[in-house]
Amino acid sequence: MRNALGSVDTVLLLGGRSEIGLAIVERLVRRGARRVVLAVRGASAPRENGASASVKDGGAAVPVEDLERLGAEVHVLDFDAARPETHAALIEEAAARAGDLDVVIPAFGVLGSQAVYDADPVAAARDVAVNFGGHVSIGLAAAGRLREQGHGTLVVLSSVAGVRVRKANFVYGSAKAGLDGFAQGLADALHGSGARVVVVRPGFVIGRMTRGMTPAPMSVTAAEVADAVVEALDTRQGTVWVPARLRLAFAVMRLLPRPIWRRLPR
Repeated sequence: MRNALGSVDTVLLLGGRSEIGLAIVERLVRRGARRVVLAVRGASAPRENGASASVKDGGAAVPVEDLERLGAEVHVLDFDAARPETHAALIEEAAARAGDLDVVIPAFGVLGSQAVYDADPVAAARDVAVNFGGHVSIGLAAAGRLREQGHGTLVVLSSVAGVRVRKANFVYGSAKAGLDGFAQGLADALHGSGARVVVVRPGFVIGRMTRGMTPAPMSVTAAEVADAVVEALDTRQGTVWVPARLRLAFAVMRLLPRPIWRRLPR
């Protein structure tokens, strides 16, 4: 439940190294959240009585100590987006350690390369299984928990790449299109339960995942996406475009004839 001041108290981040996810968590902790669960691939064991969990896969650092210095109680759990059979138990374990989940943020995914996918359909299918299938599995498990609680918000990080899919990244875009549709349907299914879904549609996000790529027009940072998400939690928005002017831009782009859409630069 939100605390006495109306702030989020408990946050679960699935993909505990995500720049966007961690930026959201940091803001929520600064605003009063006191219990954080970071679900991370490669965590060997949960934190117990102040002991550190080790991380095995050599990814970016998990900022447990930083969040603790801000006053949060932090738990680390092992999470693999590609193993949907483990997702329901992961949600229950997070709730067992931290209590009711006020905000759940699935923030995992693979950007990939269309050229690689063209040459390796197996790689394409594997990444779509994470970018769409993993989110469906964890989203349904989280929604079941939030419905049972009678409150809580699932933050779904969609993308403008899924609003109208471009040839430059159509495998990734199609997974995001599926995720966006899933999130909208789940939001309708949860209506009246006390739980809700926020769909976030950022443009090109400058950060670790897109390093080396040329930023697209109206690019944003992880910090800007996080600010928009926190505002949406406060104002109970259902859909968030980051930056907001992308909503108007894609209202026009959706109407472009396909021959023109195909000629957009890769």
